[in-house]
Parts: sequence; structure tokens; C-alpha cells
Amino acid sequence: MSLLVVGLSHRSAPVSVLERASLNADAKAKLLHDTLAAEPAAEAAVLATCNRIELYADVDKFHAGVAELSTLLAQHSGVALEELTPYLYVHYEDRAVHHLFSVACGLDSMVVGEGQILGQIKDALALGQELHTAGRLINDLFQQALRVGKRAHSETGIDRAGQSLVTFGLEQLAVHLPVGEWAAGKRALVIGAGSMSSLAAATLARVGVAEIVVANRTAERAERLAEILVASGTGVGARAVAMSAVAEELTRVDVVVSCTGATGLVLTGDDVAAAVSRGAAPDPAPQTPAGLDSAGVGLDVAVSRDSAAYTSAGLKDRGSAPDPAPQTPAGLDVAGVGLDVAGAELDSAGAGLDVAGVGLDGVGSRLDVAGAVAAGVVARLAAAAAAGVRLADAGVARTIAPGTDRDDCPVDPAAGDGRAAIAGVDASSLELHGTWADQGEAAAQRQPRRGVRAQVDGVAVRLALLDLAMPRDIDAAVHRIPGVRLVDIESLAEASADAPMAADVDAVRGIVTEEVAAFGAAQRAAHITPTVVALRAMAAEVVAMEVARLDGRVPDLDERQRAEVTQTVRRVVDKLLHAPTVRVKQLASEPGGAGYAEALRELFDLDPQTVASVSRADAADQNDDSGRAS
Repeated sequence: MSLLVVGLSHRSAPVSVLERASLNADAKAKLLHDTLAAEPAAEAAVLATCNRIELYADVDKFHAGVAELSTLLAQHSGVALEELTPYLYVHYEDRAVHHLFSVACGLDSMVVGEGQILGQIKDALALGQELHTAGRLINDLFQQALRVGKRAHSETGIDRAGQSLVTFGLEQLAVHLPVGEWAAGKRALVIGAGSMSSLAAATLARVGVAEIVVANRTAERAERLAEILVASGTGVGARAVAMSAVAEELTRVDVVVSCTGATGLVLTGDDVAAAVSRGAAPDPAPQTPAGLDSAGVGLDVAVSRDSAAYTSAGLKDRGSAPDPAPQTPAGLDVAGVGLDVAGAELDSAGAGLDVAGVGLDGVGSRLDVAGAVAAGVVARLAAAAAAGVRLADAGVARTIAPGTDRDDCPVDPAAGDGRAAIAGVDASSLELHGTWADQGEAAAQRQPRRGVRAQVDGVAVRLALLDLAMPRDIDAAVHRIPGVRLVDIESLAEASADAPMAADVDAVRGIVTEEVAAFGAAQRAAHITPTVVALRAMAAEVVAMEVARLDGRVPDLDERQRAEVTQTVRRVVDKLLHAPTVRVKQLASEPGGAGYAEALRELFDLDPQTVASVSRADAADQNDDSGRAS
């Protein structure tokens, strides 16, 4: 086995690089075909998700394989090799197996323990089988990875260590509230009808949104997803719309989840700004003693903190209290005094109110809170512009330096065209490069982060956006729009870095280590099997030749006697070969045991062509019987 994996993920590369290097369906197919056409590779598979791109191949030469696979990744991703090289990691043989098994168990995911990666591994194997690029090694490896992932989820509590990206993203939108409480009664728009979008829609229905609108370029798929949601028994209302109706739907919904395969933006900053400006203001929520609404979003922008504090303390009767004012849809009746919240005007009919010791003339006083908020936003933007930065929120961009000290890394991306950077570097050093890049990622994630907020720059959240696409569907600039909160892959990476590691993660690591050893032993044993089969075939041929010669020398033997002699000779040969063949399989399963197959071929003068033909026949039988992902 000479398994090689070359790739990059959220652990080694910034989201901006992953976004540019993403592969669509056509690019995956072309990459696989070109990999097999390359001299070092005999079979291949590509695992490309929203946060990783990995190329697996069975190669006969390590350095040539690394150089070729790296070059192919650069060509098909559209990112120059010299730019891509600092973010690439390389694993070889058992380390490559360990890596894929860890990925399958969710240990290498952005959200530890998420199970969606199993479906993505299954899809990668199915594509390799469909294009006939997955041979015996890739089939065995990916099938076993699926079994290891399922075992990890069934035997441990790894699911408790993390959730799917959808659930985790909704938790980030809900901030400090339970997702169910935050989502109750909201209207949601799901853009896309693929596997991730379908999962997002099902999750939204489960947590209690009132209505889900599905938009997709293929109307039939959107309608089918809407029908499934209605029939799910969650009580959610669902309908499908064309992509051309997204702009109109944005004005009606509270939450948007987008995950499409589009190569450009699906929602621009102008789209979102127009929708927020046109959309109706959300219904006022009941006030708590702290002056915050029950959803944790905050007061309507028209209510100042002073008036909220005053409301919580109660109005003091300074003589005759005015008659309560009639309630409007935007008004609240607090202690018999009508507060016009929409205008933040105290309707006291000339009565002077003493708020925190300050007398306000109720006739002429108005709290222009909306103007204060706008002035605050402008001031923040001006200060950010002067400092050369932007206001940070959930969609804040960050740059991940690949390492703090270039001298610590065995790979020098500045050497030539990128291929030169990996020339002559051994497997261990290239694997260390992945560790070095991971340390750079960890260092970047240790930088101080700003806390998440239920309000965006002091304005209640009008529209919550969850972008799960890679490359991104939603313009990152929407975070500058007052009342808009964006959570995307980048902010999820930051948030998940602080997630606590459960004890079950250690149990899963133990399973991975055990399964890697078992897989390696099985592969090494399988490597010697064709030689053993060829040896037994040669022995059977010798028996047949000797029985035929016996027939010529003793022609008077009857059928019973001839059968007995033949069976006796076969038993003698089987007993002579039994112990050596069993022992050689045991030795071959140990590290360094591959040489025993060669020893057998030399000792028994086996024809190499016969051994090779047994290997080809065995591989063909395996592909016919179990060559489909399960």
C-alpha cells in the first residue's frame, strides 16, 4: 500500500483560500481523470466539502506523487501552486489512513463530532466508482472509513461534543437563547434544495419556525422539499418560490439560510439593504423588568435606555395622574401612562414627570433615539475607516498566518514555483508541515475575539442570515447594515474553536488508532494473498501431473483406488503448505512484512505474471460484488 493524501482544510488554510480553491462537480471529475492520467497514481478519490479539499491516490513514488497531486490541485482549483503550497498538508500510508478515519469520525471537522462528513465521504467514494478511478485500495479505505465513522457514533457520545453546522450556526444566531425559543414563530427562507439546504430546512422545522420558504433554481426540487416539510408532522408551513422571488421574500422573513453551489454571490449587500429598508418593523415583544424583549434582541430602536430604566422603576404619581392613553400597535401602557414607543414621545398632556431626578417637560420633550442610533453607527464607521479596519461582528474576516516563524517549517513556499518547495522533502517533514500550519491556525484563533451580541451596533436584529456555502452565497459586507446579523463559515470556525472537548473524543481517538492498525494489517495480509494463491495453484498443478503419470504406470487401478491415491497426495501437499502459508500471512500483517511475499516467490520460483493475474482477478471480483458505497 502506498496511499498518499494531499489537501488543505480549515485547519491549515484561511477561509478566503478555501473559498477560492473550492471544486464544483465538473472540476472534481476532471481532477480525478487527470490524476489517473498522471504517471505516479494508479487510483484516486477526491473529498471536497465546504471546509476541506483532499486528493487521495495510490502512488508508486512518494515525491513524484506529492509534486503531481499538488500541481493538479492547483490547476483545477484555480489557485497558483506557489500560493497554495503553504497551506497544503501531506499524509502517507498509515498516517493517511489515520487522517481519513479521523475525518470520518468528525474529529477533524469544524464542529467536532458532526455526522454530515459521512455522507460526503460516501459521495466521494461513489464518484470514484462511477468514474472508475477507485480501485481496490480506495474502495477498501473509504468503505472502512464509513464503518469506523458509524462505529464512533454508535459506541461513544461523540455527538454530544458537537452538532451539525446547521444546528451550530443557528445557535450562533440565537446567541444566549435556546434555539427553540429564539426560532419560535419566525419565518424562514432557505435558498437551495441540496443536501445541506434540506438539512437546514428540516432543522428549522424541528426547532419551531412557523413558515419556511424554499427557493431554488430548479423549481421541482424546491417544491419537493416543501412537500416533505409539510408532511414532516412538525406543523410548519412550507412553500416553494422561484429564485427571482428571493428579493421580495427577504422583506417578509426573519431568518435566511443559504447553501447553494453558485460560484458568485446569491445575496449582495444591496439586496439585503433594500429588503431591510422595505420590510415591516417586527412586532414589539413583551418587556421584561430589565427593559429587554423576551427574545433577547433588545428594545425597539425608538426606546432609549433611560426611558427603559424609568419604565422598570415605575412612574411616580406627582399629583393627579393623567388618563391612560389609548394603546396603538406600537404603544405600551406602563403604570397608566401611554408611551408612544414608535415615536418615543411621552404623552403626558403637559404633566411634568420626574425621571431619575430630572424634570422633563412632557409637552415639548421628545427622545430622538432613532437619530442617536444612526449617529452612533456613523461615528463607529468613521472611526473604523480612520483606523483602517471595519466594524467586527459574526461575519468579521480574519487572516490566518500559516506560521509565526517561517524557519520552523520544512517547506519553503518561496523556493521557485511551488513544486520546488516540496522537492526533496521527505514524508515525515511534509507531515510536519501540516502540524506547523495547524499551529499557525491555532495561534490565529487565540487572538482576542469580540463577544457575540443580540444587537448589531445597538439596533435590534431585523434579519438573521446563515451562510453555509463555500464559496460564500451572501456578501460579507451585509454585516455593516444596521439590524442585520450574519453568521458564515468563517465566524463558525472562530466560534467552534472555543467549544469544549468532551471525554468521548478520547474514546473516538482510541477507536481510530485501533482501526488504523487493523486496516494496515488487513492490507498487508491482502498483499501476500495473491502469492499464496499462486503457490497453491502451482501445488495443485503438480498433484495433477503426478496423478496423470501414476495412471500411465499403473493403468489397472479402478476408480475408487485412483480417487483414494489422488486424495492422499492432495492431503500431503495441503499439510505441507498449511503451516507456511498461515505463518506467512501472520508475518505479512505486521509492519515490514511485505518482504515475505517476495521471499515466497523466490523460494518457489513462482511466475510473477501468475501472481499479477490473481491480483487483477481478485480486484475485479471485489468491484463487481461490493464496489458500491454502502
